[in-house]
Amino acid sequence: MKLHELRPAKGATHKTKRIGRGDGSGHGGTSTKGTKGAQSRSGYKRKMAHEGGQMPIQRRIPKRGFKNPNRVEYKVFNLGQIELLAQKYNFTEFSMENLYINGLVGQNDKVKILGNGELKSKFAFKVNAVSEKAKSAIEAAGGSVELVK
Repeated sequence: MKLHELRPAKGATHKTKRIGRGDGSGHGGTSTKGTKGAQSRSGYKRKMAHEGGQMPIQRRIPKRGFKNPNRVEYKVFNLGQIELLAQKYNFTEFSMENLYINGLVGQNDKVKILGNGELKSKFAFKVNAVSEKAKSAIEAAGGSVELVK
């Protein structure tokens, strides 16, 4: 077998359907589109989710819920997690810069500290929000809390 003798397997290729190229092609006349109506004409495009006269699903199903545009999403860290993170990344200060550099939060994320778990070490916190329980636990351990915007 030589390179110039290569051919596709029998039945692997199909003759392209040339539409609207005269009656001799077998696809002339109405060009396989039937007769009359919007679907036979150029520029026709069926509307998305069109159900042919039936009430469309987006109108049959009732509206539910509410998305608050003013909601503030926080990346949450518990006091128990902070001990583990401090050991893993050698944190002495728990700030937005340290968290971002180590890939724990995104550049525009807001961070909140919650009071689940125990804090044994002394840390300085520079975060966006702290719960009352967490704040009292941090200050009891000898740490400090500074809220940043």
